[in-house]
Amino acid sequence: MKSATRALGVLLCLSCGNNPPAVPPDMTVPEDLTFPKSFLFGTAIAGFQVDMGCPSMKAGCTDSNSDWYVWVTNKDLINETGLAITGEPVTDGPGFYETYPADLDRAQKELSNNALRLSIEWSRVFPTSTIGIEDPAAIKAAASPDGLAYYHALFAAMKARGLKPLVTIDHYTLPTWIHDAYGCHTDIANCSPRGWLDDHIVHEAAKYAGFLGSEFGGEVDLWATLNEPFTAVVVAGYLVPSAARSNPPGVFFDAVNGKKAMVAMFSAHARMYDALKAADTIDADGDGKAARVGIVYNMQAIAPDNPDDPQDQMGAKNLDYLMNQVFLNAVINGDVDANLDGTTTHDPMLAGRMDFLGINYYARVVATGTPSSVFPKISPLLDVDLPAALAQADYNYPRGIYEVIKQAQRWKLPMFITETGVDDAMDAGKAPAWLTDTLIWVKRAIAEGADVEGYFWWTLMDNYEWNHGMTFHLGMYGVDGKDPTKKRVTRQTVGVYSRIASGFAIPDDLAAKYPAPR
Repeated sequence: MKSATRALGVLLCLSCGNNPPAVPPDMTVPEDLTFPKSFLFGTAIAGFQVDMGCPSMKAGCTDSNSDWYVWVTNKDLINETGLAITGEPVTDGPGFYETYPADLDRAQKELSNNALRLSIEWSRVFPTSTIGIEDPAAIKAAASPDGLAYYHALFAAMKARGLKPLVTIDHYTLPTWIHDAYGCHTDIANCSPRGWLDDHIVHEAAKYAGFLGSEFGGEVDLWATLNEPFTAVVVAGYLVPSAARSNPPGVFFDAVNGKKAMVAMFSAHARMYDALKAADTIDADGDGKAARVGIVYNMQAIAPDNPDDPQDQMGAKNLDYLMNQVFLNAVINGDVDANLDGTTTHDPMLAGRMDFLGINYYARVVATGTPSSVFPKISPLLDVDLPAALAQADYNYPRGIYEVIKQAQRWKLPMFITETGVDDAMDAGKAPAWLTDTLIWVKRAIAEGADVEGYFWWTLMDNYEWNHGMTFHLGMYGVDGKDPTKKRVTRQTVGVYSRIASGFAIPDDLAAKYPAPR
């Protein structure tokens, strides 16, 4: 997550087409709000966002070897207005690197969860370059013993508590030996290393994924290669960085390099998939399946401002195609639109490499069409009034999770809701309502045939929300970053989630208190 789900994220991840799917009329019998006993209930975290800030200032807690560490600590970047970097110290983070045993206890005992989505930080495992290292023994020798020990201990602690891991391999961050965040921001043409623009990154990403599969395959069965690759990395990194979200390298309107990074991530996913499948052949949880590999993509409901206006209809349709379908069509079907102009070519080396789709959902957007593209160099199909779309972002539209699930059924893949949540700073009841209502809509989609296997709330505890620092409050547990003890404060959502997850059902009183009208 996830400040990419704030205003810019709304723009970047539009997904539901012109007309919301039809919903059956209200039933005259009580609605069945039970979930199968195999359903995963969990929360989601990301390493960079939660690891740092250990109460004891434990050695190894702070990882300074990622491009994102540079991004949020470089004084020149902090002072650049357009990037909206708070400059809050990473040591204000919740310190999960040290506190994870107690946090996992909360997930198991207080939330009644049976799963946790998390990421492995590339820069923790390989703080120094692996370029040119190909022998498996030499690759293992290049890995950080402390980094490996941390993740093995973390997975063992999860297993002891009955928490199934869903592991994201690359949740935005790249090691500094892969990406010079500051150098590429100031001179994208001549910087080095250039992150997703370097020819070797696809091979290095696949090598990294294969190593993780070999090292942790006995502990992990569910892998996601990339998190929100288009919305956060391509758009917020190369096309439209903003106060809502800036991502390294944070260059503006660079359509050529943005599209190059996008195509590189198409290939990276496919090669990471292949490497994981080859390396991880162990069924870690005894369910008869070894590695299952997918991707996590941010989707949002979208509708034309005026459903009867052809211009609004076209603007909504084109945004849906660009911000949602282009990337997924490439990594699922191998249909590549490298120029974002609606013209595709088929690449069989990409097709057939998805075992599941992870869906992140936060908001709905109403789009007003324009006569022509507002950013023609990026795409001739961006014919929508973007400021108006952002201004009408609706973060109180739980029905949208149903709409994006129904749309995603076109790809005929099992799905997980890998992120959803709401900022509830005053613990005023927004989060319990969102949790209950989105789960009601998920169950309605399942009842109509959608293959949804799990639901992960963003997030377990308040965390370091990328360029925004600790300013959002999306956790089941609150954290005051300035409190040196990093004490967890239990929010209302904890009890609500526990009741749902423990019974694999939404109790009648919760459904009545937080109704989700059809």
